[in-house]
Amino acid sequence: MWENIKNSVIEIGEIARFFIRFFREFFRKGYEFREMLRQCFFLGYKSLGLVAITGFIIGLVITIQSRPTLIKFGAEAWLPGMISVSLVREIVPVITALICAGKIGSGIGAELGSMKVTEQIDAMEVSGTNPFKYLVVTRVTAVTFMVPLLVVFADAISLYGGYLGVNLRGAISWDLYWTQVMESLSFGDIIPSISKTFFFGFAIGIISCYKGYTTQHGTEGVGRSANAAVVVSSLMVFVLDLVAVQITDLLQLI
Repeated sequence: MWENIKNSVIEIGEIARFFIRFFREFFRKGYEFREMLRQCFFLGYKSLGLVAITGFIIGLVITIQSRPTLIKFGAEAWLPGMISVSLVREIVPVITALICAGKIGSGIGAELGSMKVTEQIDAMEVSGTNPFKYLVVTRVTAVTFMVPLLVVFADAISLYGGYLGVNLRGAISWDLYWTQVMESLSFGDIIPSISKTFFFGFAIGIISCYKGYTTQHGTEGVGRSANAAVVVSSLMVFVLDLVAVQITDLLQLI
C-alpha cells in the first residue's frame, strides 16, 4: 500500500515537471506551427464522425428518456428547454471529452510510446531537433484547441437529435423548437461549459504525451502507456468537471 502511495506521489511530481517544461518550451522561439496544424487535422478533424454520431444519439436518447417523466408532471412543453440546458451545460462536454480521452489519448500515448522505445526521440535529439517542442508542445496545443471545437459541434448535433426526439411522439415546428431552446439557454450556461473544455483538452493532451514520452520496457510498455493515458485522462476530466461546477456555482452566488 505504502509503495503504491509513494509511486503515485512520485508520478504526480514527474507530471508537474513535465507540465512546467511544456510552458517553458511553449514560450520559446521556434514554434512548430505547421506541425500543430497537422495535429489539429489528425486529432480533431478525424474525430468529427465519432463525435457527431455520439452527440446525435445522446440528444435523441436523453429526449426520449425525459419525456415520460415530464408527462407525469404535466410539463411536456418544457422538454426542449430542459434537454437543451442539460446537454449544453454538462452531458455533451463531458461525454465528448471522454471520447477524446479514449480516441486521442490512446493514439498519442501509443504513438509517442512507440517512438520512445524505438529510440526515434533519441535520434531527434542527436540530430539537433527539439523533440519535446516538436512532439509534445504541438500535440498538447492541438488537443487544447480542438476539444472545445468538437464540443461546440457536438452541442449542435445533439440539439438536432433532441429535435427529432421531441417529434417522435409529438409535433413541434423547427422554429418553435429552437425558440424554446434559445430562451432556455443563457451565457451563464454556454460560457462555463465551453471554458472548461479547454482544461479538458489540455489535461488529455499533457497526460497522454507524458505517458507516451516516458514509456519504458519495450513494446509491452507501449500498451501500458496507451491504456494509462486513457484511464488517467478520463479521471482528470471528471475531477476538472467537479472543480468547474463548484466554481460556476460560487460565481452565480456572487
